[in-house]
Amino acid sequence: MGFGEKVFILYVFGFLLFAFHCQAQVHRHHFVVKEARYTRLCCSKKILTVNGKFPGPTLHVHKGDIIIVDVHNRGKYNITIHWHGVKQPRYPWSDGPEYITQCPIQPGQKFRQKIIFSTEEGTLWWHAHSDWSRATVHGAIIIYPKHGTSYPFPKPHAEVPIILGEWWKEGVMEVLKTMIVTGGDPNNSDAFTINGQPGDFYPCSKPGTFKLMVDHGKTYLLRIINAGMNEILFFSIARHKLTVVGADASYTKPLTRDYVAISPGQTLDAILHANQWPDHYYMAARAYSSDSAVPFDNTTATAIVQYHGHYTPSSSPSLPYLPYYTDINAAVNFSGSLRSLASKDHPISVPLKVTTHLISTVSVNTFPCPPYHPCEGPNGTRFAASMNNISFVNPYIDILQAYYNHIKGVFGDHFPSFPPLIFNFTADDLPLILEIPKRGTEVKVLKYNSTVELVLQGTNLVGGIDHPIHLHGYSFYVVGWGFGNFDKYKDPLTYNLVDPPFLNTIAVPKNGWTTIRFKASNPGVWFMHCHLERHLTWGMETVFIVKNGKYPETRLLPPPPDMPPC
Repeated sequence: MGFGEKVFILYVFGFLLFAFHCQAQVHRHHFVVKEARYTRLCCSKKILTVNGKFPGPTLHVHKGDIIIVDVHNRGKYNITIHWHGVKQPRYPWSDGPEYITQCPIQPGQKFRQKIIFSTEEGTLWWHAHSDWSRATVHGAIIIYPKHGTSYPFPKPHAEVPIILGEWWKEGVMEVLKTMIVTGGDPNNSDAFTINGQPGDFYPCSKPGTFKLMVDHGKTYLLRIINAGMNEILFFSIARHKLTVVGADASYTKPLTRDYVAISPGQTLDAILHANQWPDHYYMAARAYSSDSAVPFDNTTATAIVQYHGHYTPSSSPSLPYLPYYTDINAAVNFSGSLRSLASKDHPISVPLKVTTHLISTVSVNTFPCPPYHPCEGPNGTRFAASMNNISFVNPYIDILQAYYNHIKGVFGDHFPSFPPLIFNFTADDLPLILEIPKRGTEVKVLKYNSTVELVLQGTNLVGGIDHPIHLHGYSFYVVGWGFGNFDKYKDPLTYNLVDPPFLNTIAVPKNGWTTIRFKASNPGVWFMHCHLERHLTWGMETVFIVKNGKYPETRLLPPPPDMPPC
């Protein structure tokens, strides 16, 4: 290619980029992170909020738009904000995880974040990505189709965010502090919430129970978000089925079920048909916990679906069917049934030729404690967690800054492509020596446009449990999953390469494996971690650095001028 041709191509690209930004709408928002007093479960306390709201404000955009958010930290803790599931093409500077793509916004400081929407369409959410602040600092993102286009299903009468969360009577920072000091499990939440309210089954809660008013014969699009900290949840509505039409801002083939299972970080778009006898009905959410030996919140949050009209309601709303807390088959049967829409208007592109094969264990681990000062983990140890036997340690400055400015000594690039220790990962009895991981800040470097297959292998170290793994900067195709140890010869024969779901968060089943594929076409620094907050705190995370491509349009964009200092 001659010089003139290169100049012409760059000119055309620049013109198209300009045209794209001219068409994209830019929305501006002001987020003030501050404490506000809220009363739940008969107790009043100050919680960290955005603009005094819990849950925080819902953002409304159309596909391809841009949002500018001025974040002012008027709280007493460091804060960052992450735009969960937004790919942020070539612009990880506003992605949000502390010490990964930015240093935190310190009290009294501010940061202007630019959020670039590209292929996402459906429901996502935003949340704090520092300490445990996201327990109350979170809100919905609704991404409508581009102007002039429509949903791949009949337009609903109304659209309603349903945000599932957790509530502690004590401050969540105290819960975190105690967990870190003792080395044990965190205290369980005291309640689950639906749109910030626990519901009728908790003390002092009935007056605030969320109500969804519906008209008989109409349809409602529920934009369901699991903003909970540590629990996968079952969710259902009495005597009504839910038809899932989207997951993680990607359309799915319609899937009608009596209940859904949703992991922390995940979003589901589900259509509710108000086709039952006019009355009032409970919607409910409670935990799914695949290991009964792990303490969990076994309470049930409720809200009410209430029909308009003149009728005498039943004395008490009907309760829905919810699978039992430990029903692993109910959980995996739901998530394993999701399929991409894969239509002409919403095509998919599953990588068929893999250039980069990776396998990573995801494990709960332990570190020893001094004999004279035992911790509250198993046998006096301290809980830890790892990927490929490395328990991640946050650096002193963020990895993106170090990578962009070629600062040495901040991170290593030796995250293993395969488990460094090979054993029967899902065996019932494993040697205690295998429980102790290494500490480190290691990343995996990927070539631009490489096609990646990553097998996430659960282990039974300390105790097997599901792990909802979230990848920043990308959505990925979930091409396979199963129980036991991954078999590289047999299991790929069962992969779905036709219409696998396109997600940003996927639960690796207890003592099982999940295979994802994606094309590394978004240069930058991108976090991957378990979205159970205790596992993230313990170190179940790593980082992908996707290198620049050859041309300007395939390279990382420069940072904004107001990046928070460390």
